[in-house]
Amino acid sequence: MNSTTTTRKLNFSAGPAVLPESVVRQAQEDLWDLDGTGIGLLEHSHRGKAISDVFDKADALCRKVGNIPEDFEILYLQGGASLQFSMIPMALLTKDRQADYINTGSWTKKAIEEAQRFGQINVIWDGKEGSYRDLPDINELKWNSDATYGYYCSNNTIYGTRWAQTPKAPTPLISDMSSEMYSRPIDWDAHDMIYAGAQKNLGPAGVTLVAIRRGLLEQASKDLPAMLRYDIHASKGSRYNTPPVFAVYFLAQVFEWIQSNGGLKGIEELNERKAAYIYDVIDGSGGFYTGHAAPRDRSRMNITFRCPSEELESAFIEEASNHDMANLKGHRSVGGLRASIYNAFPEAGCRQFAEFMSEFARTHG
Repeated sequence: MNSTTTTRKLNFSAGPAVLPESVVRQAQEDLWDLDGTGIGLLEHSHRGKAISDVFDKADALCRKVGNIPEDFEILYLQGGASLQFSMIPMALLTKDRQADYINTGSWTKKAIEEAQRFGQINVIWDGKEGSYRDLPDINELKWNSDATYGYYCSNNTIYGTRWAQTPKAPTPLISDMSSEMYSRPIDWDAHDMIYAGAQKNLGPAGVTLVAIRRGLLEQASKDLPAMLRYDIHASKGSRYNTPPVFAVYFLAQVFEWIQSNGGLKGIEELNERKAAYIYDVIDGSGGFYTGHAAPRDRSRMNITFRCPSEELESAFIEEASNHDMANLKGHRSVGGLRASIYNAFPEAGCRQFAEFMSEFARTHG
């Protein structure tokens, strides 16, 4: 079927997720012929000039768009955020060392479980008893000054929470930003490492973006298999082995798209407007809709909410599907509904969804 005749649905998937349409169309062309080389993107050697140019472009745009300081290395790794859960403590912990973790939900819980294999883990705040509806006040966190590093997740896809303010730790701070990377400006002074699985806000699945301060990279263990050493990946320009070329290419295109849309500040303003359409309906529904996350900690990427009954939630999903709105079912651990509206999700789509929500509440309330 010709792609121009296919109806594109509003894709609320939490990941892999919506991508910029202009980037997808450019990728269609480059898969056939990359930059007039007569060879498609996926057919070039990762050692050749064409792919070196792809990586150079990704590096330059990643640093420029994100305002990444020069003392950070940019890496493109594989294994997703899940590998980072173990790769980080493997590189930085030993049995006689400790690290501070903040548990704000499923992803930090998994990271903690992996890290406990390698050293002592201090869970300095745990949101489990509150069903992960809120986040701690950054001024009340009790960091350990002798910890090797501190760790938190900046946005939680499952529970729909986000840190409005960046935590400040007395030790190197590491953040999993998988579900909101480059959706707003980043406080690099507060961090020594940030990573993100690409498939939520940056590109397709297959690559994990890592930005790590060289001082922390130099502290990482050298007594590990080569594929688990940050320094080797840095020294080889993320091409120690055959890299996920298509995913890195896509990152570069998305960085360029972000830049054309006002950079991170412009994207942040857009995301604030998009989320407001939906949260305003939830808050103005007279209790028909109830949000999972505490208002002060609401995510701009993942909006989680409930209807008065599971039967109504099923009806909501069915009726939304009839209006070409897909992937609205909440995560199985929380239930309910979830609308993920990453950078590439159109503002008009958020307005359309808000109108649908209002009409659904009017006719079923």
